[in-house]
Amino acid sequence: MSSLKNWSNGMELMHEELARAQMSARLGEAQNRRLAREASLARRMSRRAEQAARQARLALARL
Repeated sequence: MSSLKNWSNGMELMHEELARAQMSARLGEAQNRRLAREASLARRMSRRAEQAARQARLALARL
């Protein structure tokens, strides 16, 4: 009976370790998606700022 209990505890620990590994992987994926979204937003804002600067230069050139 003792060996069965040890085996059961071992299996439970393996399941817990697997769950931790999966959670860690999901957190890593979420962080990667968040970083990608932030980089995309930064590129979009940069393009908008460049466009606004071009429009301002054109407006000044027309005066």
